[in-house]
Amino acid sequence: MAKLIRRNIPSVDRILRSAPGAALAAAHGRGAVLAAVRDDVDRLRASLQDRGDASVERIAARVAAELESAAQASLRPVFNLTGTILHTNLGRALLPREAVEAIGAVAAQAVSLEYNLEAGRRGERDRHLEGLLVGLTGAERATVVNNNAAALLLALNTLALRREVVVSRGELVEIGGEFRLPEIMRRAGCKLVEVGTTNRTHARDYAEAIGPRTALVMKVHPSNYRIVGFAKAVDEKPLAALAHQRGLPLLSDLGSGALLDLRRWGLPRERTAAEAIAAGADLVTFSGDKLLGGPQAGIIAGRAELVARINRNALKRALRLDKLRIAALGAVLRLYADPDRLAARLPALRLMSRPLAEIEQLARRLLPAVSRALAGRAAVTIEGCESEAGSGSLPEERIASAALEIRPGAGVEKLARAWRALPVPVIGRIHDGALVLDLRCLEDDAGFLAQLDRLSA
Repeated sequence: MAKLIRRNIPSVDRILRSAPGAALAAAHGRGAVLAAVRDDVDRLRASLQDRGDASVERIAARVAAELESAAQASLRPVFNLTGTILHTNLGRALLPREAVEAIGAVAAQAVSLEYNLEAGRRGERDRHLEGLLVGLTGAERATVVNNNAAALLLALNTLALRREVVVSRGELVEIGGEFRLPEIMRRAGCKLVEVGTTNRTHARDYAEAIGPRTALVMKVHPSNYRIVGFAKAVDEKPLAALAHQRGLPLLSDLGSGALLDLRRWGLPRERTAAEAIAAGADLVTFSGDKLLGGPQAGIIAGRAELVARINRNALKRALRLDKLRIAALGAVLRLYADPDRLAARLPALRLMSRPLAEIEQLARRLLPAVSRALAGRAAVTIEGCESEAGSGSLPEERIASAALEIRPGAGVEKLARAWRALPVPVIGRIHDGALVLDLRCLEDDAGFLAQLDRLSA
């Protein structure tokens, strides 16, 4: 019986010479098709079961599906309907058109990345961004690295290697991905000196902790949490005065990277880099892909002498930006020269300040189509909800939004998987037995609607 079943399985050569095999080789290359066909034939021979799977056509169809799946990139566009605008797992800030075009302009050809065209010799890659950052922050100099954790690591390693850094106990944060400030400080080679208590730290706590081994004083943005009630923290101005009195620099880690007062767009106030510099901070560090609205980057700005020392650190080369992110960040920073049009051009700010009435109107347009696609399987309603900035930005604030709430008779996890299995996966959140699709970040409603027929099927 086993011999009869094996006899029914076509040879690898026969499959490759068939019309389906030739078409596969033309599409995917003979080597890849050969390996996939061999694997499929070996599985058939090992199973010793003839279920009608051994025809040339069936084998070619399975191989085609396997190769097409392997050719598909795992990094795919999705619809972010989670309600978190700057979602770390979904890529944080969307880039504006100007940044995307800037990436395209430098991606496919040689550029003057580290070449001074006027002098005709090697130049510095930081010069493409430093002038823009100095103008926006009021700092004397600036430099840019891979992300804000890298910025903090590099600054601490440069200024406080084998020495002490004084930080409030209430600012020893852990953020997403188990990023912990004490661990970064340990990796940077400096010693953490905690002062104050979890909820209250006074200027005298810093003063009493400063000693001969102290290299700098650091203030840290609390990122994605706040201590409220009986709480106290020391702002940059008195902290800078104390540090300077003791001959020490003040490093302020701002985290989310607001460059302008967000109250202009109806959003909560967030301390800007320029305000921290004006208050006396000698260095500030912040992210490029949070409130700033650009690509992943970590920015260090401040006193010229300190930035120069940081640039001489051997770690700087390991943490530097490539030409694509330099081009993108430069394009985003240039948008800030025109604040009146910034919300219309910068996706992160546009989505955070999107009017509730516009989102509610979108929900009413989508409701009939989504209800038809899920007819008999789930009830769909429009519900009020709250969005958030995300990635540790504006941690206490919630932004009123509207959502489609999809409540199946059973199996909400299965329903969520079905939405994620669409050609452009739809990522929502599950709450109280329902799949909630917050519409604040949905701008391509035509693309969203076009794939609902697959959901029906």
